[in-house]
Amino acid sequence: MSDKVKPNPNEAPTHDAQLAAENIASGEEKAPKVDFEADYAAAQQFSVSEIDRTAEGVAAAEAATAPKYEVPASEDVKNEAQSTGNPDDYVELAKEVGGAKNQAVTNVSDDLMQKALEKGQPTAG
Repeated sequence: MSDKVKPNPNEAPTHDAQLAAENIASGEEKAPKVDFEADYAAAQQFSVSEIDRTAEGVAAAEAATAPKYEVPASEDVKNEAQSTGNPDDYVELAKEVGGAKNQAVTNVSDDLMQKALEKGQPTAG
């Protein structure tokens, strides 16, 4: 199926395309005819090289795409935390998670809260 190209100078992406579209619209140049089916069929011929159609080409393709390293099969590993019921385990965990040494304040006391409340009050001025 052959289609006729109908260029629009206003939609041309480049200056050259705009000039070509104007020349076609004015009749100075002939519009090219495009046969999409023939172009598609020709492209299919070029998409596979001659060597790929032979056994040698198939072997070369397999060698090129073969993995270089052996990848072991994955195994499902199920981890379950064993409940000990020992409160000392939780105390140790709380100590690890609790007061980090790089934080400015690790313990909040009543005096510290009072100072914070005083600093938050507006000054009479």
